[in-house]
Amino acid sequence: MYFETGVLAKQADAAVSCGLEENIVFSAVTSANEAREGCDFFPLQVEYREKFYAAGRFPGGYIKREARPSEKEILTMRVTDRPIRTLFPSNFHREVQINNMLLSCDGLRDTDILSVNAASAALTLSELPFDGPIGAVRIARNDGAWIINPTHDQLAASDLDLTYCGARDKVMMIEGTADEMPEEAFIEAMQTAHVEVEKIIAAQLQLRADVGLPEKVYTPEASDSTLLDKARELAGADFIELMKIAGKQERQDAVSALKASLNVQMLEAFEDMSDEAYFHAFHDLEVETVRRNVIENNTRIGGRGFLELRELDAQVGVLPRTHGSAIFGRGETQTLCTVTLGTKKETQGLDAVTGGVSEKEFLLHYNFPPYSVGEVGRLGMTSRREIGHGNLAERSIVPVLPDDFPYAVRVVSEVMGSNGSSSMASACGGALALMDAGVPLKAPVAGISVGLFTDDQGASVQVIDILGVEDHCGDMDFKVVGSRKGITGFQVDLKVHGLNWDQVKEAFEIARQGRSDILDYMESVLDTPREELAPTAPRITKVKIDPEKIGALIGPGGKHIRGITESSGAQVDIDEDGMVSIYATDAASMESAVSQVNALTAEIEIGTIYEGKVVTVKDFGAFVECIPGKEGLVHISELANERVESVDSICKPGDAMKVKCIDIDNQGRVRLSRKAALDDA
Repeated sequence: MYFETGVLAKQADAAVSCGLEENIVFSAVTSANEAREGCDFFPLQVEYREKFYAAGRFPGGYIKREARPSEKEILTMRVTDRPIRTLFPSNFHREVQINNMLLSCDGLRDTDILSVNAASAALTLSELPFDGPIGAVRIARNDGAWIINPTHDQLAASDLDLTYCGARDKVMMIEGTADEMPEEAFIEAMQTAHVEVEKIIAAQLQLRADVGLPEKVYTPEASDSTLLDKARELAGADFIELMKIAGKQERQDAVSALKASLNVQMLEAFEDMSDEAYFHAFHDLEVETVRRNVIENNTRIGGRGFLELRELDAQVGVLPRTHGSAIFGRGETQTLCTVTLGTKKETQGLDAVTGGVSEKEFLLHYNFPPYSVGEVGRLGMTSRREIGHGNLAERSIVPVLPDDFPYAVRVVSEVMGSNGSSSMASACGGALALMDAGVPLKAPVAGISVGLFTDDQGASVQVIDILGVEDHCGDMDFKVVGSRKGITGFQVDLKVHGLNWDQVKEAFEIARQGRSDILDYMESVLDTPREELAPTAPRITKVKIDPEKIGALIGPGGKHIRGITESSGAQVDIDEDGMVSIYATDAASMESAVSQVNALTAEIEIGTIYEGKVVTVKDFGAFVECIPGKEGLVHISELANERVESVDSICKPGDAMKVKCIDIDNQGRVRLSRKAALDDA
């Protein structure tokens, strides 16, 4: 892997190209000179676009221009954003934009890690207060051997797909999927990846030195704590008690009342205090209170134990027409998951510039409506967050899907209530819904999130099943999904500048124990997949035909296959190897489709009697179609036992005729006999 600067985008704050073999990702960083008035957050915008010219291709579709970002591009933006955002000071509010582009691609491996590395290098060259650099690699395992930055082929044969990001001596981010990998092996993979990350970090520091820039020193600005100190003095004790209230709405109402009353007292002490200044002071007091309760008072919101799950609740088979359904709840977080089974025609085609998998047969879509948090909000396009959460739940279930399953599968998770880790609830609810649909999962999976609280004195406390406010006020959202055997999916978000290895090991162990408890509960609701599919789900019959018969089955312009679909109501999929999959929702439809497929692909056999149809009449005999598209000659001497003077006296085109195949010569010409058929009758 290499870095290059000084060639492109010279007016940006910094611009770097990161390359790996023939893959190149370009990153340009720009920033505003000062924060926008009234801005109380860090407006970081990370973009990533894959240009089709990078692979020497035209964009697909009618409009030959890259348009809105694909799901893969959005996921790469999120992977790039998460480890970088946390490395800026909490009081830094200037707008920063990171524009990344894929400029060259060999199609052999994914390029999302280059996006992370290019962005980190550009920020390292800039004078922005970025506490980097960081490095990212992908790691896989084939036959027990670790592979850094594997190709698509190597990844397909691997039991691990881990995107790992680290700082000099800390873990910054992990994301990906595994084939029920034990925690010990997973941590070994992370540590192996970190060795490579250290090399990438060293290369970025060398790049800064090579361009003549001095060593970068991270110096965040100190914040004025005058308002926070006064707010703590006036309401700190009351706030501590309020945060013990278990109910989300009751607690929010109490906090809102305290916020209003404290505002009056603060204005008496600070007459010129602005609404914005009070907002920040109260927010900082809330964060501090949640942290102090955990670290100093050993108390979580609602009084729950650090390793105690909220109450679990689940149902299956809740909707009559879906192919599978489940409701899964954990405290105030609740999701409704549905399953739809379809034909392989329903698979989602993928047109990624970087190559890899070309289609998906399993989809999990996640929807997060405003009512799930009791709010009024705009409904529009699927958000980046919804895409990311759906992808996390999706890739966590994929490793336990059955091999060679003949259906395309779509799971939809409708979040009905949210108070922390709705993506983990989607994984649990999705697994239950799949089992309710009769999908023979290798094992059920469950997911849970682990949180972290730290202070300036080095204290570190981890808790399981974090609430929304604990996520907001804490330092970590460590999501892990898996079966009893091992890990299948994972994602880590941090607000601190990295985790040490002891913290990582502790988080994995807490998550393992938590998902084991959840799996115990899920199995009490539905312990194995249903033996039968739902009555509304399509059934499948497979018919193997000679691959050379595929054209005959499809027919000119798709005439035959279209006719089967229209007449039977079934769906027919044909693989290149001659495997025909027939999907139908009732026996009559299935029987009709199978019969027509067999008829179109069957061969005429010697000694078999057929109910044929006269196609052509000649002086020397009649040509009779025995099976669709297959015909033979009934010579005039084979029309009857007695002498026939004229073929017309026996039959005309369109007449039904029972015939028997008496011979097929070396050239495939079929000889039929009406006389023999009559004799047998």
